[in-house]
Amino acid sequence: MYKESSYWDARYREERALPNGYDWFGRYREFRELFIRELQPGARGLVLGCGTSSLSMDLYEEGICPLVSIDYSPICIKEMAEKHAGCHGMSWLVMDARKLQFADGSFDFVIEKGTLDAMMVGERDPWRVTSEAIALIDEVLSEVSRVLSPNGCFISVTFSPPHFRTRHYAQPSYSWSVSCNTYGSDFHYFLYTMRKGEKLTAQDLERGQSLHNPYISPVHLPTLSEKDDEDFLRNIQI
Repeated sequence: MYKESSYWDARYREERALPNGYDWFGRYREFRELFIRELQPGARGLVLGCGTSSLSMDLYEEGICPLVSIDYSPICIKEMAEKHAGCHGMSWLVMDARKLQFADGSFDFVIEKGTLDAMMVGERDPWRVTSEAIALIDEVLSEVSRVLSPNGCFISVTFSPPHFRTRHYAQPSYSWSVSCNTYGSDFHYFLYTMRKGEKLTAQDLERGQSLHNPYISPVHLPTLSEKDDEDFLRNIQI
């Protein structure tokens, strides 16, 4: 469901009534301090899976310009482009995050908030990610690495903790380091920072290798069943 553009077209139509769009995992102000320390003067930015979130506008107001926001829902992009038509240096494009139509090194910052989570929502066991999901995430991350400048930064905001998510980011082929911070009060979210041109630690390299090895969970954890509501992400309190 979350992987289909038709789902997002319908959902964005519903969200038109929300004055500031819908923001997964809280508003920008909740993790601003973690983000701002990575900000470079004159940074060129890219937002993956922008949706109707206020995030793009928040980043634009921080001085990131030019700023490109992409989503594969034409409904969303049309609405956001019209809403921000007067903002010089902002652009909105219908695009698949797996096939970024930009030259190598085009951006100093790339950020995604909940986009990778949506791509992986069909996974039933977080300890054993399917080969299809691994390949899908690798397509996106390979493209992000390609379009980042040599000293660029990729930020990923998610509810997925390090023992599940770091292994996806910690692949030597991306040529970046990985660090993780948390934010939030009642519920903690995770903000991963990948810095291009820096090396992975030995621990992160080991985690990255584990993604491709058979893994047995040390404890029995419940997994999602076919009866579970796939829209659980939308119901997370923000």
